[in-house]
Amino acid sequence: MTVFQAIILAIIEGLTEFLPVSSTGHMILGSSLMGIESNKFVKLFTVAIQLGAILSVIVLYFNRFFQTLDFYFKLLVAFIPAVIFGLLLSSKIDQLLESPLGVAIALLIGGLILLFVDKWFKNGTIDDTNDISYGTALKIGLFQCLSMIPGTSRSAATIVGGMAQRLTRKAAAEFSFFLAVPTMFGATVKKLYDFYKDGYVISNEEIKLLFIGNIVAFIIAMLAIKYFISFLQKRGFRLFGWYRIVVGGVLLVLLLSGYDLQVI
Repeated sequence: MTVFQAIILAIIEGLTEFLPVSSTGHMILGSSLMGIESNKFVKLFTVAIQLGAILSVIVLYFNRFFQTLDFYFKLLVAFIPAVIFGLLLSSKIDQLLESPLGVAIALLIGGLILLFVDKWFKNGTIDDTNDISYGTALKIGLFQCLSMIPGTSRSAATIVGGMAQRLTRKAAAEFSFFLAVPTMFGATVKKLYDFYKDGYVISNEEIKLLFIGNIVAFIIAMLAIKYFISFLQKRGFRLFGWYRIVVGGVLLVLLLSGYDLQVI
C-alpha cells in the first residue's frame, strides 16, 4: 500500500463511517479500483484508522461526551450486545467479509429501507440523548448487531434502531456517534491483538501509513459529522437510500462482469 492509497482509503473511511452508507462496501470498491492487494496489514489498516474517526466524535462533542456516569452506563449497555454477538459469531462474520456479493446485497436492501424510514418513524419525541432509557439503549445496541452483516452500515443500523425507539433523527444520529467510540475502539484493539497473535509485526513504513491514515480520517470525519446532522434534519434519509442502491448496483455489475473485487 502506498501513501496515496492510504490517504484515499482514509478519506473513504472518514466520509462513510458515520453516514448510513456502509464504510465496508466503499472500502471494498475503493481498494479494488486502486488495485490494493488484500493482506493482514491492509485489513488491520482499514480497522485501525477508525481511531482517527472516533477521535473526531470526542472532539466535536467534547462537552457532551464527558458527562455523568449514567451516560457511560447507557453506552455500556448499548455496547454489550455487540461484544457478545461479536465473540459468538466471529468466524461467521469473517466468512461474510469474504463475500463482496453479500456486501452488495446488504447495500441494496439497506438502501430500500432508508427510502421509507422517514415515513415509518416520523413522530420521534426524544430529542436529547440524555433522555434515553437503559431499555432503549439496549435495543439500539441490538440493532447495532445487524451491522455485523458487512454492507449493512453500523451507522444506519443504530440510527434506524434509535428512530424505532422514538428518537428524533438528530438524537438517533448523535447516540450512534457516541456508541461508535467504544464499539470501534474495541474492534481496533481486537484487530491489533489478532495481528500480533498471528506473529505479525508492524514495520516503520506501516506505522507511518497508520499515522497518516488516522490523521486524514480524523479531519474528514469531523467535516462529515458536522454537515451530516444539518443535512439529516433538513432532508432525511431518502438521498442516502438512493445512493446505497447505486453503489450496491455498481458492485453487482462489477461482480457479474467478472471484475475481481478485493475483500478487506
